[in-house]
Amino acid sequence: MKKTKLDLAIHCALLLLATTSVQAQTTTDAQTQTPPADQSLGTVTVTGSRIPRAQIEGPAPVTVITAKDIKNSGFTSVPEVLRSLSQNSGSVQGQQNTTSAQSTPGAQAVDLRGLGPNHTLVLVNGRRIADFPLPLNGRSNFTDIGNIPLGMIDRVEILTGSASAIYGSDAMAGVINFILKKSTDGTTIDFRYGGSDRSGGRSRDLTLTTGFAQGNFSGIVGVELQDKSPLWGFQRDVQDSTLDAPTSRRQLPRLTAQLYDWDDDVNIAPADGCKAMSGLNQNTTVLANDRYGEPYCGSDRAIAYRTIQNQRKGASVYGSFEYRFSDKLSWFADVQLGYQTVKLLTGTNGNDVASDAMGWEFHDPNSTNNYRNKMFYNALTGHYEIWTRQFTPEEIGGLQNRMNSTTQKTLGMTTGLKGSFAETWNWEAAYNHSEYKADVKMPRIRAAAANSLFLGPQQGYDADGYAIFSPDPARLFTPITPAQFASIAAMSTFRPVAKNDNLSFTADTPALFSLPAGNVGFAGALEYGRQSYRINPDPLALTADAYYGPQYGDGNGGRNHWSAAGELRIPVFSTLQASVAGRYDRYSYGGKNPGKFTYSMGLEWRPIHSLLLRGSYGTGFRAPDMHYLFAGNDYYRTRYATDYYHCRTDTPGASNGFCYDDGSWDGATFDVYHGNIGLNVETSKSFTTGFVWSPSANFDLSVDYYKIQVMNQVQVQDRDRLRIQEADCRLGVTDTGAKVDASSPTCVDALARVIRDGTGDITSVHFAPINIAREQTSGIDVSANYRLRTAQAGNFNFSANYNWTQRHSRQLYPGDPTENMLDVSFGDTTLPRTKGNVGVSWDKGAWGASLFGNYLGRVANYANTDWTEATWRFNAGARYNINDHLRLSLSINNLLDKMPPKDPTWSNYPYYDTSWFDATGRSYFLQVTWKLGGKAL
Repeated sequence: MKKTKLDLAIHCALLLLATTSVQAQTTTDAQTQTPPADQSLGTVTVTGSRIPRAQIEGPAPVTVITAKDIKNSGFTSVPEVLRSLSQNSGSVQGQQNTTSAQSTPGAQAVDLRGLGPNHTLVLVNGRRIADFPLPLNGRSNFTDIGNIPLGMIDRVEILTGSASAIYGSDAMAGVINFILKKSTDGTTIDFRYGGSDRSGGRSRDLTLTTGFAQGNFSGIVGVELQDKSPLWGFQRDVQDSTLDAPTSRRQLPRLTAQLYDWDDDVNIAPADGCKAMSGLNQNTTVLANDRYGEPYCGSDRAIAYRTIQNQRKGASVYGSFEYRFSDKLSWFADVQLGYQTVKLLTGTNGNDVASDAMGWEFHDPNSTNNYRNKMFYNALTGHYEIWTRQFTPEEIGGLQNRMNSTTQKTLGMTTGLKGSFAETWNWEAAYNHSEYKADVKMPRIRAAAANSLFLGPQQGYDADGYAIFSPDPARLFTPITPAQFASIAAMSTFRPVAKNDNLSFTADTPALFSLPAGNVGFAGALEYGRQSYRINPDPLALTADAYYGPQYGDGNGGRNHWSAAGELRIPVFSTLQASVAGRYDRYSYGGKNPGKFTYSMGLEWRPIHSLLLRGSYGTGFRAPDMHYLFAGNDYYRTRYATDYYHCRTDTPGASNGFCYDDGSWDGATFDVYHGNIGLNVETSKSFTTGFVWSPSANFDLSVDYYKIQVMNQVQVQDRDRLRIQEADCRLGVTDTGAKVDASSPTCVDALARVIRDGTGDITSVHFAPINIAREQTSGIDVSANYRLRTAQAGNFNFSANYNWTQRHSRQLYPGDPTENMLDVSFGDTTLPRTKGNVGVSWDKGAWGASLFGNYLGRVANYANTDWTEATWRFNAGARYNINDHLRLSLSINNLLDKMPPKDPTWSNYPYYDTSWFDATGRSYFLQVTWKLGGKAL
């Protein structure tokens, strides 16, 4: 068997482990503790402020997750860590999402407070990193957290709320700062092997970190190698067949081949009853009947050809270096390199071949624009027909030939000088560069080649503009060979890239001047930077006739940015401290120069030694997503688009609801999405208030109330609403009788966006993002930690975190009713009202154990008519120190092997909400940690 580079690296590490002797010695594993409210530290910089301080707690709550916490909780990836956060209440795409995963293959996002992934700022070592170079759902930019190396993380700091006064744009819902390791003693090797009880998803992870110090030059270097096999839908019995669907309609076999006679409105069954295809889909293809009793060839197993977890292989390299010229001047550099290959397979939710890039129906944009251009005239039968085909694993040469493959190449580099002057002043001048390049390969069907293979040569067009063929129906129902499939298949490759460059100068002092209660701290910052992105799509994917299936859009652009910021920490009294920060940001792009001033204020009052009362208020903003600004034309085929003008003209007095439900005035359209360079910035304001109580060094409790409001939010125009507005403007009246001014800006815009042909039918709706929406959320966060030290039973650590969302509402358009996003009837997304986690860890001598539980409150079912049950998922772990430099650990995720909760209304594959659940089941991970030199583990 051919060995990969990862195999060789793992074997070398294990060989080194086996051939090197280490003196046995047991040790007690020091447990991470959360400092009480008044505990002092050496001065540190905590996320949310640039001024070093001697207190962990500040005016706004910051959650800290250490590397030890991550291990105790059993997490094996950064998305798992962030998914467990009680503040991460947004519904984001999972690895097996059947639509969003196609637009951003392999990428994963985080969504604090449910305000959207693009409203959470993600930092690494306090620096911005480049966005994933493809937009989420083809619309907005976001940060991919899936390729941040877990083994290199020292801690993660999470600040929720508007923090633009410190960090600038994007910090509206909060900031997540990944602090990577800065120092180490000796060399540490970690090897982790994992798998699942129910098969699939095997993983191997090797991390090596080492440090050095040669005179004035010191540094740390880390390497992480990862190899994770895919987990397939057919490997889990809750989603391996259409028979798992909760409704009889969705339990029908998934279509493999179908011949539809348009003239007679019937399906034509193959003469052999699908026997020629019976060996396909692992001998499960049969003659079936659809919900109308019409025959087709299909398989109940074909629905499960998609991944639950992605295949991921790659390496990450991290280095942090410093050279000290003197006690007051040093050079530093942080470098992070990543190379990952991620493979996944997504698909349609049912028998709709049109949204599956690896299916086929006749496709010719020059043919009459009817029913998605997929109908042709069969000269042999004299009828108009639609032929539909899905390609099976046997025909394509294995599922690997159908997977989307993304090679992710990331670079993050920061270098500069830092030092001190005038006794109390510290300064830093730095240059930061980050980029994210990807080679995104999507297998596609070449439309013309597939037309020729199944239909033969085209014989022109008939009088009505339909393409003419003389195909043998048996051809549709005959399996093709892998060679024939290769003749019609192509690999469509996108090469998107995103870059971020930034120059900064910061200075701080803990003693700008003195007041009776103490010294005033100050920090100031100047920044200049540039962002850019370019999708670099496959040119053929932009055309209407090259491939069957979706036609994609392009986008590219860049913008410059500068900012100036200042921050003060003021001791008002010995027990009362105030903080204030202000920042001005200005952007430049496309002849536009939007700017925004933001500010924040905070108070910390310690009426007694063990109690901290705190509060903060801050404003925020977000510069428009670059793809919202610079997106080129993107295309959306719509089978059923209601023409409200024709409906209300032909049926005077008809309501819009009647027109939509009736369907008589529905038609196919080819809609166009485009960016909007005129977008303005989004704004926000947030408020927090709460307390931290720590009556002893072993216990602390924090309770905080928060409220965040986002205004002028970007919302992509609703195409159905545009068709309604166009009808109102043409008729001069709404469906309720209110008069409408056809010369108003709303009407001028709607009439220009709804395109009609010479006969008056709608052919296209042109839509774009606009600043119009508002969103608000509020709630309470509770966190508690307790540490118990005993002489006989060992040491215990208990922790609990809980979020209760009081309100989450939005208004998409002025004049619209405010929608309650926590209500069961809200249909756009699913947000839980409650979310939390609990953890306990124990150690005694060489032994240690942990248990971590993640709680998700009830969420709405698919039909938005009822709630699914609240769920718990538990991870457990144990470790044994063979000696003070060698440790063996075992962790089990989803200890009780829980599957997703049943939802009788979730009829689309995989029959449960992939935003919150997966069918991985119980997984186990065995880890060996070996330290060469340095202090004990």
